[in-house]
Amino acid sequence: MKAIILAAGQGQRLRPLTNDKPKCLVKLFSKSLLDWQIKNFHDLGIFDISIVKGYKAQTITIANVNYFLNSKYEETNMVETLFCAENKLDGKVIISYGDIIYEKNVLEKLVDDDFDMSVIIDKNWKEYWKMRFQNPLNDAESLILDDKGFIKNIGQKVNDIERIQGQYIGLMKFQNSGTTILKEFYKKAKNLSKTGSNPLNSSIPFQKSYMTDLLQGLIDEGHKIKSIPINNGWLELDSINDYNLYNKKFNDNTISELINLEKL
Repeated sequence: MKAIILAAGQGQRLRPLTNDKPKCLVKLFSKSLLDWQIKNFHDLGIFDISIVKGYKAQTITIANVNYFLNSKYEETNMVETLFCAENKLDGKVIISYGDIIYEKNVLEKLVDDDFDMSVIIDKNWKEYWKMRFQNPLNDAESLILDDKGFIKNIGQKVNDIERIQGQYIGLMKFQNSGTTILKEFYKKAKNLSKTGSNPLNSSIPFQKSYMTDLLQGLIDEGHKIKSIPINNGWLELDSINDYNLYNKKFNDNTISELINLEKL
């Protein structure tokens, strides 16, 4: 099994912490986000790790990993960042955003799952979002499941909390035929975008497509994507407000409401 960490972004909402480094190198609880992730992968026996760099690429110097560069990080998004590492997309591949940390058991659930395409979702997202945002609906996105736990709808803006049965956290796995389907679908969508609007999201250029656009496109084409539910046990570091919140909860000894640091 291998892992790809998408770490090309600038982290503008984390300035000044990201003035001289990408947000994956910002430290939480004594380690950088990247160090936490790599520790978890190593603890589970995953050593074929690739990092896609972009902003301040020269500052990421972790040994014994594969590096890819998204030189167009300012004008692209997660989908294009992922496909900078396309030659690693075969066999069993875990894909992780670079701005999250998660308990080891969250990663174990993903590793142990045998479905071709699977995505971690947080079912207990509401209280977490209320801590982070004045109005959770301003940031939350749709996630609707069918009665067997497969994703029907993901990544759309919503004004009805009932359309949110969990939150996508940026951690997924493709394996068996899943990696082939992913690559073929991406190529087809990219070719279609050259002759018209972006088939993944008509409101933005193809190179700006979100990962959830790609997942929804796969679903719309009839492919099954399994949800793997968790209840907290992870953190996203997206803003200075996030950074201050987590450090305050750490100092107040209440961080365990969100994540068990002993399980990292």
